[in-house]
Amino acid sequence: MYASVADLRDEGVSVAQAADSRLLALIDEAGRAIDSFTGWFFEPRTLTLRIDGRGTPSVEPPVPPIALSQLTVGGSELSLAVDDLVVVGAPRSPGFDAPRITRTRGRTFPKATGNVEATGVWGYTEDDCTPQGRTPLEIRRACMLIALRWLSPLAEDDSEARNRWRILEERTRDQSYKLDRVVGAGSVFTGDPDIDGIVARYRRPPGLGAA
Repeated sequence: MYASVADLRDEGVSVAQAADSRLLALIDEAGRAIDSFTGWFFEPRTLTLRIDGRGTPSVEPPVPPIALSQLTVGGSELSLAVDDLVVVGAPRSPGFDAPRITRTRGRTFPKATGNVEATGVWGYTEDDCTPQGRTPLEIRRACMLIALRWLSPLAEDDSEARNRWRILEERTRDQSYKLDRVVGAGSVFTGDPDIDGIVARYRRPPGLGAA
């Protein structure tokens, strides 16, 4: 999970407002939403992925590798030695743009559907001086914000509350106000700019390999 019950308690959620079980369910649901919005996940998970070879030295897995334990092409196991393989993954380092697994010495991944099978630990994590890294702090914050938002859902007809973050100008005498335009309408996931800004920054680049 990307956040904890203690995190939400620190944000002021009391036991009277929600039991631990309710908060755990909200955190889990918020994490799944973030995965769906961004296209990948942000904690270490052990998986076996199948990737399409493209007849080039590199393949781009759908999520950053943290530690590979086995790599096969067409059923034949490849060496994981650093002289034979260059892995760009997590914990994320400066300049990271996309995950890649690259064969050296002029070797390529033959072109075929799902012919590359990679087993290991995967996830988009950031450096915290541990081998696997940690969930990015912004993602952790987004998870908490979503959980808090869902803890007290807005009424269906509460349009003023839903739009309050967009208010530029308000006059109390005649109860009128002016709304800012919605920026980046194509990247609106929740309607909350704080959450959507984080999600947009962490979205998976298009065109990465199939799993």
